[in-house]
Amino acid sequence: MTRQVLILHGWSDDSRSFEPLAAFLAAAGYAPRGIWLGDYVSKDDDLRVEDVATRMAQAIDDMIARGVLDPGFDMIVHSTGALVARSWLTTRHRGDAARGPLKRLVMLAPANHGSKLAAAGKSLLGRVVKGYDNWFESGQAMLDDLELASPFQWDLARRDLLVAPGDDPGPRYYGADLVWPFVIVGTHPYADRLRRITNEDGGDGTVRVCAANLDALGATIDFGADSPVLQRWASRLECDVPLAVLPTRTHGSIVDPQRILPASRERIAETDAEMAVLGDLILEALACDRFGSYRDIGARWHARSEATAARRTAPPPGARAEFFHQYLQVNVEARDDHGRKVPDYFLEFFSDPRTADDDGDVYLHASVLEDVKTNTRDPSLRNLFFDRTDLMDGHYAALPPGATRALRMSVSAASPGRNVAYFASEKTGAKGDVVLHLGDGGAARWLRRNTTHYVRIVVPRRPARRVFGLRRLAPEA
Repeated sequence: MTRQVLILHGWSDDSRSFEPLAAFLAAAGYAPRGIWLGDYVSKDDDLRVEDVATRMAQAIDDMIARGVLDPGFDMIVHSTGALVARSWLTTRHRGDAARGPLKRLVMLAPANHGSKLAAAGKSLLGRVVKGYDNWFESGQAMLDDLELASPFQWDLARRDLLVAPGDDPGPRYYGADLVWPFVIVGTHPYADRLRRITNEDGGDGTVRVCAANLDALGATIDFGADSPVLQRWASRLECDVPLAVLPTRTHGSIVDPQRILPASRERIAETDAEMAVLGDLILEALACDRFGSYRDIGARWHARSEATAARRTAPPPGARAEFFHQYLQVNVEARDDHGRKVPDYFLEFFSDPRTADDDGDVYLHASVLEDVKTNTRDPSLRNLFFDRTDLMDGHYAALPPGATRALRMSVSAASPGRNVAYFASEKTGAKGDVVLHLGDGGAARWLRRNTTHYVRIVVPRRPARRVFGLRRLAPEA
């Protein structure tokens, strides 16, 4: 017997956008009475993601108590709906996910690790474009949560994905006897009308592939020692989450398997077989009945995602090779060794600290590191967006014979005042550097394609010699 399915929309949307998906599920054997379309307020400035999750928990508990909603159901979420679902799971069912009602969590273009458009949505233009029908409110608090590298995302990732030093190693939410998440995301930008102004390579017009992938990595890099130390964080995941990257889907059409809605009929070259893939994957995820099958789906979806990336060698008509590049992002938090935030710092990337390669370093910072965003609420938080394909096929390929194919990072920071400096000298910055990636693999190859990385950087705070001294008391005459 098919399980009930609860469908949840994203920011500035409503459940009407998901009627075609509900009809698709009904045609596949899911009884209409078993399909629920959730609606929530997302454009009022006082509401955060966690507020919506709290109210959703109350509504679900009430429906289960009244016998209207089965005590075991699956969910399909889109965009911000993924953050609502994860927040609900990690608060209402904290430490008790095994006995919770949710089993399969199908995420369509989820904003698991933020969206570049959130900062634009908080602007005056965002209020005009998205808030014209809501007293010019666009959901400031929710957009704060959605913004790249937001404190909310750091907290949520450490609740359900990562274990930083000092964190409680439990509970876990995803695994054999817990929730089975799936992620499906497009890598084709918008092709129609003004929506194209939001496009960037490596995403679907709204969410980056690497920000959609639920998997995440974490590390602390301590620059206080003579040689920087990278300490990897533990994962709360039992295995990699299945990730399917589709070459012909955008953020809008990822919710419409048969392209029923006019907005889903995009000017994108696509065969009937390619169009059917989205629906097939959704049904495959909902039909998964064993954890062994869940792992098998992960392997098949990974192969599909790699096939999407391979399209860069022969892009279809109307597409550019860059549409299919693989990216990764790094969320950085800088603190001093007293735990205080460091707001003004600079990260430098290079391959060989022993040689000066101006052309290579320029390429790294201009073509591989494609974007850097400082969080508008907390300047100690940064989001760095890397083109992993250009790193491998461009930068590494151009290195001279015998050079180490590595991506290294060092840091410098502006002094907080005349009495205190970070490191021994503001001019020279940190002693040494840390290897983040090796082109030839190995244990030091920490950065992963299609993945978000959370990195806490610790910089030493050094008071000047004049701050304190000892003077011998002169003997009495």
